[in-house]
Amino acid sequence: MQEPKITRPKLPPGYVDHPTSEVAWTEVEERLRSAINYWLCSVRPDGRPHVIPRWGVWVQNAFYYDGSPETRHAKNIQGNPAVALHLESGEQAIILEGRSAPVGRPAFELAQQVAAAYRLKYASAGYAPEANQWDSGGLYVFRPRQALAWTVFFENPTKFIFPSLD
Repeated sequence: MQEPKITRPKLPPGYVDHPTSEVAWTEVEERLRSAINYWLCSVRPDGRPHVIPRWGVWVQNAFYYDGSPETRHAKNIQGNPAVALHLESGEQAIILEGRSAPVGRPAFELAQQVAAAYRLKYASAGYAPEANQWDSGGLYVFRPRQALAWTVFFENPTKFIFPSLD
């Protein structure tokens, strides 16, 4: 993946008038890799938001998560792939916007990477998938279009813009 373009979010006057630094994308990626819980927001067919906590893994510059195609969020992305994803902290925030889609049957190498990342993070909580678990579906990928991050809001709000997914 090409590195994202780094800029500042557009904020009203008085919010962050004199930022002093930026958050590095490498720091954001490390937090995305190491996080245990993520919040995923999709859009229902009637336009209402649907937010759920998810387990998942950051692999190959994307967020992979799994679940039944019968879940509300899976049904939502079938009709509208626009999704927001964020970590739990509001003080040291990472908020991503992008698109989510079913992977279908993943390539074996990708399935191995995703399964290994899941086992590393969640085996102690009782979840340790094998690479063939998603052969019949149930694996989803979220790819960001933009991200906002800060560690100290008044000092370093940073916006990342990713190359177009279209």
